[in-house]
Amino acid sequence: MARTLPALCLLFGFICFPYTECWEAPRFCRGYECPVYTLVQENQGFEERNYDMSYWITTDIVSTSQSDIKEGFWKLYYFNQGQNSANKEITMTRPVLVSVKEADGTGERQVSISLYQSDTDIPEPNDTTIRKTVIPAGIVYVRSFGGMASDEDALENVQQLREDLRAAGKEFIENTFDAAGYDAPWDLINRHNEVWVRSP
Repeated sequence: MARTLPALCLLFGFICFPYTECWEAPRFCRGYECPVYTLVQENQGFEERNYDMSYWITTDIVSTSQSDIKEGFWKLYYFNQGQNSANKEITMTRPVLVSVKEADGTGERQVSISLYQSDTDIPEPNDTTIRKTVIPAGIVYVRSFGGMASDEDALENVQQLREDLRAAGKEFIENTFDAAGYDAPWDLINRHNEVWVRSP
């Protein structure tokens, strides 16, 4: 479920400050910590979410092929396992986020992969190809789908999401999208995948 309202927390006898202390991660996060958001509106085919500012570790990858995504993921995974300046093991979170900036005729397609960090005190990476990133607070439009997602599945769902947003009169950034994965590769049933398109 999305972040509950402060009044609801008070109803149950809790004082929620900041709001994140009153937020319960959705079921599709599988018990892991996820970026905090408020569900603004549920539409036919997509959700409108208002995400809080969030902190990530990121590395660039060559493409959205499964082999390149896996190579990037393992770099980030080993960072969380202690390959960082503090030799600190960091609890895994959800989602794994593949971000794509599409070529605009003057440059190449840019692809990166990121892992959410629930603690803002992030140690420095030992691997110089990993960087710490911040995603500002803002509106994100989200389309969800199941199955073992392929590159083609993500692109098909992004295209459908953009069509739905245009039909709904929503403004969005045209040349970027994110693909969010919430499940381990060995989890074969009830998988939850998302594509994200951001509001300007």
